[in-house]
Amino acid sequence: MTLQDEWADLIAAVAERRDRSAFTRLFDHFAPRINGYLLRLGADSALADELTQEVMVTLWRKAEQFDRSKSSVGTWLYRIARNRRIDMLRRDRSEPLDTDEAELVPSDDTAADDALDSMQREDRVRAAMKTLPPEQLALIRLAFFENLSHSDIADKLRLPLGTVKSRIRLAFTRLRRQLEAGGVDAAV
Repeated sequence: MTLQDEWADLIAAVAERRDRSAFTRLFDHFAPRINGYLLRLGADSALADELTQEVMVTLWRKAEQFDRSKSSVGTWLYRIARNRRIDMLRRDRSEPLDTDEAELVPSDDTAADDALDSMQREDRVRAAMKTLPPEQLALIRLAFFENLSHSDIADKLRLPLGTVKSRIRLAFTRLRRQLEAGGVDAAV
């Protein structure tokens, strides 16, 4: 039996029996290689981690779609990684900003009423944040006050990446509803 056959058998075990041990072996072997591949394609570390995670989740969810007669396991996983990166690039077609452009440079003089509005909005946001469940508040603080990526937060708290993303999304939904109920335009 070749190594390629062994990898294909492990995917079959995941597809047929949701074999966690088989998945763990596949993950331990391919995840670091896929991550390195994405880094070589130009992804930053956080994005490479996130895309690698998505590839491995795809393996878990769609293992039955793998056809050993059409490609090797490595080829199949690298193709998924490449396609995920392309999808991400298509979604993010934003042009890099020229930070010296006059419209992007903040003015030094802030009108008194704007400053007051800003302070009131900040107070309302702080009050709304106090109503969040502790697990959501902790994630918001790590993401926005400590500037940690979702992957870094997942590693730090030993949570699945999807859980981190879901909790942050739930926190934002709760904050937006509270702010809108209090008369604050959440888009501002």
